[in-house]
Amino acid sequence: MERYGIIEEKRKREIVLLRGRGCAYKKCSFCDYHYDMCADENENYALNKSVLERVTGAYGELEVINSGSVFELDGNTLALIKSVCAQKGIGVLHFEAHYMYRKKISSLRKYFEGIELKMKLGLETFDYEFRENVLKKGIRETSPEAIAESFDEANFLFGVSGQTVESMLKDVELGLKYFERICINIMCPNSTAVSPDKEVIALFVDRVYPLIHDNDRVDVLLENTDFGVGD
Repeated sequence: MERYGIIEEKRKREIVLLRGRGCAYKKCSFCDYHYDMCADENENYALNKSVLERVTGAYGELEVINSGSVFELDGNTLALIKSVCAQKGIGVLHFEAHYMYRKKISSLRKYFEGIELKMKLGLETFDYEFRENVLKKGIRETSPEAIAESFDEANFLFGVSGQTVESMLKDVELGLKYFERICINIMCPNSTAVSPDKEVIALFVDRVYPLIHDNDRVDVLLENTDFGVGD
């Protein structure tokens, strides 16, 4: 498992894949990412420390991801992230969180005061019916404005049966309207019952990808390891 990477394209930054106690939601139909967890906070901290020691501050920007939300990392790891940012001159810090944690984000921003915090939401799609009935995201909100209120960035998932060129383009349009940046993840094979739809992926590559490839506000992961972390 590679846990440190450098993103050299578009918004240049370092990225670390840390480990926490595990995703508290754990109901997304397409995700088995939550298996990367450990109930022992001391073991998690030891692992996370070894990863964070590789951060150089080269671009003054760091993205921190884990199998769930930032709020599932232990307190010592959060303190170390804060310390590393101060030591390495990192002024912009990206975290991810499930929508259910939205009311805790303001306190996290206060904890990291002095650092520009960018919070990313795993939204996957604005299509409520598809998001809740197929992907099982647990975001019981239909208003784009309300969904984006506490978040700066969002992840989207494309390449699943039922999606169309029109639905993907609409997600891109709304994503760029309501968020500073978006990241599009193409569905990859995993241990869940949700499989990549090759026809949908081909439509994305042919009809959608060319329109966003050069957009500096859009990251695209055709493979889930394209950021250099994971396995």
